[in-house]
Amino acid sequence: MITLAWILFALLLLFAITRFLTFKMYALKLTPHTETPEKFDIAFEEIRFSTENQRSLYGWWIPAKNHPEKAPTLILVHGWSRNLGRMLRYISHLHPLDYNLLAFDARHHGSSDPDDHSSMYKFGQDIHAAVKFACSRNINPERVGVVGLSIGGAGTFYAAAQDSCIKAVVTVGAPAHPVDVMKREFKRYHIPSPLTWLILKQIEYKIGISYEEFAPVNNIAKATAAFLIIHGDTDEVVLPSQGAKLKNAARPDQCDCWNIPGRGHSNCHHEPGFWDKVNLFLQKNL
Repeated sequence: MITLAWILFALLLLFAITRFLTFKMYALKLTPHTETPEKFDIAFEEIRFSTENQRSLYGWWIPAKNHPEKAPTLILVHGWSRNLGRMLRYISHLHPLDYNLLAFDARHHGSSDPDDHSSMYKFGQDIHAAVKFACSRNINPERVGVVGLSIGGAGTFYAAAQDSCIKAVVTVGAPAHPVDVMKREFKRYHIPSPLTWLILKQIEYKIGISYEEFAPVNNIAKATAAFLIIHGDTDEVVLPSQGAKLKNAARPDQCDCWNIPGRGHSNCHHEPGFWDKVNLFLQKNL
């Protein structure tokens, strides 16, 4: 005979299993960068600035070579489990084009403060903090853009919806909705649907707001910024259909999409003409 005690025990066991799976799948080890812009003979300033929860973010401030007070400014955002060193290839290509650059480690990444866990929502908050810091420098606040990779790009949609200072956004491999990506990952680990639902609910509770509130697909049309959404058509981490979702959710003429044949999640920047296309978009909108 099944008693109430056994039912409660089973529910507690199920909760413990899903909690363990959640922590195991999304645990992050803070790994600092090993190289700096000095690799490319680019001068930079090490900075720290505050974000939510009284946490501090580590970053690099790289002023434009000519008239930094007039030049456009770009916030550079790495992806999940990475650090600002991931943006060195972007720094090496964008710095000669005369942008002010601010690259930083999101919370719970690199040399920034830990904050219990990381999330797309926290990336968005940290991007907002980076924009605020950049605008405190001697720059033109009307010429601020963001270049974000993967979840760093995804967080930019929420930040841009909250912050009209962001005028132009370039994302590479950004998901349209966090649940789409997580469900696909759970399927890859053969996690059954009932457990998937429970894990998603646990993560949402831990983040503190609903997925729908910070999902990129629900924020792109709220932003005043122009968007260039770049996706490799062989991306197996974030499917190319995610880029199409974002395009469909945008206002008319707000968003350009570039699907790059033969490219995956982390190599779009190797495509011939990549930097010219990114620079042309940024110059047009900044």
